[in-house]
Amino acid sequence: MYRLGIDVGGTNTDCAILDEHLHCVGKVKSPTMEDVSQGIHLAIQKVLQETKISAEKINVVMLGTTHCTNAIVQRKELSKVGIIRLAKPATTSVEPMIGWPKDLAEKMDCSSFVVAGGYEYNGDKIAEISESEIRLACQKMKGKVEAVAVVGVFSPVNNDQERKAGEIVTQELDVPVTLSSEIGSVGLLERENASILNAALTKTIVEMIHGLQQALTKNSITADVYICQNDGTLMNLSKALSYPVLTIGCGPTNSIRGAAHLSGLKNALVVDVGGTTTDIGVLKNGFPRESSLATVIGGIRTNFRMPDVLSIGLGGGTIVHQGEAIKVGPESLGYRILEESLAFGGQTLCATDIAIANCSQHEVTGAKSPQLDTQLVAEVKAEIKELIEEAIDQMKTDSGEVPVVLVGGGSIILPQEMAGVSEVVIPENYDAANAIGAALGEVSGEINSIYSLEGTTQEAVVAKALQTAEKEAIKSGAIAEHLVPISIEVIPLAYLSKQAVNVKAKVAGKLKL
Repeated sequence: MYRLGIDVGGTNTDCAILDEHLHCVGKVKSPTMEDVSQGIHLAIQKVLQETKISAEKINVVMLGTTHCTNAIVQRKELSKVGIIRLAKPATTSVEPMIGWPKDLAEKMDCSSFVVAGGYEYNGDKIAEISESEIRLACQKMKGKVEAVAVVGVFSPVNNDQERKAGEIVTQELDVPVTLSSEIGSVGLLERENASILNAALTKTIVEMIHGLQQALTKNSITADVYICQNDGTLMNLSKALSYPVLTIGCGPTNSIRGAAHLSGLKNALVVDVGGTTTDIGVLKNGFPRESSLATVIGGIRTNFRMPDVLSIGLGGGTIVHQGEAIKVGPESLGYRILEESLAFGGQTLCATDIAIANCSQHEVTGAKSPQLDTQLVAEVKAEIKELIEEAIDQMKTDSGEVPVVLVGGGSIILPQEMAGVSEVVIPENYDAANAIGAALGEVSGEINSIYSLEGTTQEAVVAKALQTAEKEAIKSGAIAEHLVPISIEVIPLAYLSKQAVNVKAKVAGKLKL
């Protein structure tokens, strides 16, 4: 039996098939199309033909996609959202969506209401929720919204009010409801923003999953389907429909997971070089390191989990400017590299031209090695080396040398030796690391909540948090015996009058097939 991993990027759709031992037995790269379903269909068709594997032998499909990210950045296919904040009499001076880009706020045309409710940090109620007040808000939103975000003050501590409010909204409006306690962590405005985005993406994720199912049907594949999350793990279609925002950032994450599998390293920097950008992530215990900073998506500040990734304007299609001084990028030829670069008969000098210049043999299919001035080649390579070394230095946590895994089709442009790097590893199938990462398929569960230490110990609350995370993982399809802790973080909350800690715990395990 086989796994099929699919990664839909802005330029290419990659497919990889793994066997039961997680060995890559086939991979293809196909252009991404405006009709995403058709692009996925052709990529699947191609990989099945090349590997001669019949469709009935594919028993699980994993998809990573930039569809939701693009919807936010391009302001397309977003649902109209209603916002109910459970907070009065607190927070009334700060309205929902404060600080949002004007064009995005206007596009979403949100209806917002601040009603009674919310909790203190220790779980004490600020106020009881008013069922009549929530129903009145729903009546005012009827016919105007396609999804609703319910946000309560300190709801990660206790989400009872959010759940009750969500049930009322469902009765009144019959639209998808997002509960903020299931999306973000402590921090009202950032969690509210992430929840609004999640609600706005409900229409987008439905269309994307429908397109995937159409592509699978065309290829006679009846396997179980999972969607990649931005922490390097999977969620089933039901969860994906409820939490589309968790797919944002899964592209770089898939590459990091794929790099870990292909290289055999558990701790390293992963450098993924595409046609336009280079993404640098940190591999920690086999999973991507999570960012500790607030994440800005499409100009909106959020606090839900995201991989710690640095992107720079350097890729295989990056344009080399010649003038008084050599300048590399950030402009890129992108998909036009096949027409406009010197290696493919064009007139524009790019990073790939430099990488294969003056070579009798190279690994770029269909390209012709351009004959260039050796000094020019040396100067551009030095500039590229400086750019990547500076970026790597930003991602390191200390001054020691670290191993680097190079993946992505554009990785030929980078040097084999770099300052601060102990070794450069280029694994087999490096150019399909994103699709392979998607196919690896582990399932996670996590908890991010505040616990009081009164009458208990820190060890006891950590154990309680891990149990909750394990239940979430099993619920998502993980095998209980294979669950292992991925990260445990305990933050003392010194600003509170009573002893309390914020515990973040994550576990992951093999998918139950």
